[in-house]
Amino acid sequence: MSSRKIVTRPVWCLLYAFSVLLNEQNHRKLTEMDFFGKFRTNQNISRAHAGLNVNTAARSGSNVTEPIFTNNTIAGNVHIIHNAPGFTGDRTYSEKTPTSAMRSVILKYKKQICSEYQYVTEYNSLPGEQVLLSERYTQPLILQKHRDQKEREEELCSSGESFQQVLNSRNSHESVHLNSLFNPDGHEISSNAVILQGNSGNGKSFTVQKIMLDWASGDLYKEQFGIVFHLKCKEINCISGKKSLVEVLSNSCSLTSDQISQTIQHSTEKVLFIIDGFDELRLTQDIYHMSPNTDVLQKAPPEVTLCALLRGRILPESFLLVTTRSTATDTLGKLLKGPQRFTEIMGFSEMGVEEYFQKFFQNEELFKKAYECVKANETLITACSIPVICWIICTVMRERFSDGADMMSGLETTTSIYVDFVSTLLDYHCQGLSQSVPSLLRSLGQLAERGMLEQQVLFDEKTVYETISDPAGNPFLCKFLFKRRISQETMFSFMHLSFQEFFTALYYISLDSKTFKGKLTKLRSYYHKSRFAAVMPFLFGLLNEDVTGTLKRKHGVLVHPNTQNHLKESLFKPYDSLLTLHCLYELHEESFVKEVLNGKADIYVMYDPLRRTDCWALLYCCQCCQCMKELTLHCCQLTSEKLSMILPVLHKFESLRLTPESPEDSELVDLIHAVMRGQTRRVQIDSVHADSNTCSINKLDMTICEELSRIYIGPNNCLPSFSLTFLQSNLINIDWPNLFRALQTENKDVLMFYISCLSGLKKMELCVSVNSVTESWAIQIISFIKNCPSLTELRINCGWILEEGIRVLQKSHIRPDCALTFHGYRCKTGEQCSHGNDCNEWVEIHLNALGFSVEILRPALF
Repeated sequence: MSSRKIVTRPVWCLLYAFSVLLNEQNHRKLTEMDFFGKFRTNQNISRAHAGLNVNTAARSGSNVTEPIFTNNTIAGNVHIIHNAPGFTGDRTYSEKTPTSAMRSVILKYKKQICSEYQYVTEYNSLPGEQVLLSERYTQPLILQKHRDQKEREEELCSSGESFQQVLNSRNSHESVHLNSLFNPDGHEISSNAVILQGNSGNGKSFTVQKIMLDWASGDLYKEQFGIVFHLKCKEINCISGKKSLVEVLSNSCSLTSDQISQTIQHSTEKVLFIIDGFDELRLTQDIYHMSPNTDVLQKAPPEVTLCALLRGRILPESFLLVTTRSTATDTLGKLLKGPQRFTEIMGFSEMGVEEYFQKFFQNEELFKKAYECVKANETLITACSIPVICWIICTVMRERFSDGADMMSGLETTTSIYVDFVSTLLDYHCQGLSQSVPSLLRSLGQLAERGMLEQQVLFDEKTVYETISDPAGNPFLCKFLFKRRISQETMFSFMHLSFQEFFTALYYISLDSKTFKGKLTKLRSYYHKSRFAAVMPFLFGLLNEDVTGTLKRKHGVLVHPNTQNHLKESLFKPYDSLLTLHCLYELHEESFVKEVLNGKADIYVMYDPLRRTDCWALLYCCQCCQCMKELTLHCCQLTSEKLSMILPVLHKFESLRLTPESPEDSELVDLIHAVMRGQTRRVQIDSVHADSNTCSINKLDMTICEELSRIYIGPNNCLPSFSLTFLQSNLINIDWPNLFRALQTENKDVLMFYISCLSGLKKMELCVSVNSVTESWAIQIISFIKNCPSLTELRINCGWILEEGIRVLQKSHIRPDCALTFHGYRCKTGEQCSHGNDCNEWVEIHLNALGFSVEILRPALF
């Protein structure tokens, strides 16, 4: 407060002098100016003998330069106001430049942000437990484009590799990184307001925390924003009374109201407000009916103050980043100032899932074990695009591994993961629900079933509101706006088709037995066969003892006992092999698996693609059994990866018929070794589209008996096919890699030499369908028998037997314990013969202990 004698001068001189003095930076400070850069001068003028008084007032936390007036007269009360954010008017350069004191405040604020935001508290953290954000955060896929109905349906219905292909197609030209959220668009227009949409559990809050930490660390928006504030709508809901924006901000950060005022004063055009969870904000009619709020000091209900900021009524030059679920995006779009930019967190790509697992486990061996388990399950790897599901799976598997469980025990069923996910959202993302949890789950199940029967994944507003009381507050639903000619249409969906299938199953198991049977029969009809196959594994998964306990204890959902009995009985009827395996896997009840599979003749998959998930279910079920009958995997896209998944249990089958796609010799060697470890008696392998450069055979048929075992090999080149019979004890001594290498040479002499060296070889049959038996070929055969002392029988099926070859055989002698037979057409002309009508005498030539003989099977026709 200051009082000075003023000498009479024209009023305009006073005003001129005052404006000049405002820009003189070397005057001493009188008091502090408020955060607007505004001050008021109250002059109480009197004619008292003591002279006139000039009263200069300012709010605490502000600066004002003392003006010295002389020889002037001011009559009345004069208020000189310098405008700032929230008002109109310009500021001087000195007001825009942060002082050293302000820089110190911001630096301290950044340090506090770094300290607080570098850690995350997980859903299951005990008091004092925290993990580093860097050990959890993985950059999600963020798109900056609205998708049309066809694209949405494609994302909702695809899974596994096809889902990743869809994400990759979006990622190629529609994705955006955090550092470019506020960059100018293709028209060079920068957006002051960015909407970041994402489903529940998709990582919106994690992304906000990462932005705050990186800004405070100087790694993000360093030049763009001088100050960043983080407001959580969930916390704003808890603020009572009327609050100004400054008070709301001070409630959410370490800065005082005065410090916030000063930082905003110096950074109006470089202030970013991050508002997290707009969908959780409790909006009232006050936001529409109260008088416009344009002053950061003006008090109003907190949600009204926040909406004034969103609309640009307060601090219109500031920047906004607002996260929301899709159910509130249209409301936000109507409130938010422009120009706006829409972005959406899609979750993790497959590379993102892999990176998350690697960061979580911090151990290469555990990471690979866990990731390969999940990657093998198409449903789970698709669901892992949702970061919360990634966390659930990693947490559960880490616990299993720490208990010393093996890989199979470490992988949870798909149903149990979905139940954990639903529980997490109900516990942490469902504040203020208008209905009980059992009622909510039942209504979701009814909506899901309707979609399954009508084969739809997108629901119109009318359908949803007929079933769900509060769709906007439901964390399991997504909301979309689609253009329809000159208007918009609102539609809803579940997060993914698999969640729709899960909620259908959850609804069914709570029904009485009679109603359940009726609904299952309707779903099982031919028209809905694929839907039925998708729901059935979830039904059995919900019968799992641990899962039913969780549902009952946490959510009051009960499984009707008759329903459980009816489901189990259905697996003993004529069955679909793969569907049965998936149901048994989800049930995860070892004794019941044995009971069901012991009564089945075989497991077969023919002409339908075999998925990695199928292999995993097959692996689990076979591990529960000691011995099984027959496995047929024929023309079902049995890749090398899938073959390696089921390799550990193939020896449990008595008979195998496999058609691997483009196998390599090394993989076939592993397969042969695997089946020879157990009780397998018959193995038939057909190599479809085998590459002759990497695979030596296109067919292998192995019959293993107690005494003699037979192997038939059809080379994948011009070499003859052949079969070999051994004593079973000698079968394990075959050097398969060398045998395949001999086949790769495509040299008949090299192959014959290698075979002659095989110990314990009893019988051999060669099929030379085109080549002729020449003199040299006959000599080589006689030599082969001499070099293979264990051989007792050699049979050669050939095209033509030349006279020169027959003459060699007539003069030859072999061991008495060995019999040689040639089967083919006798050619009397020679090597240059065209094998016409004169060469059609079909004969068998024998050379054995009785000597040489020719048997005519069919005489010449001409």
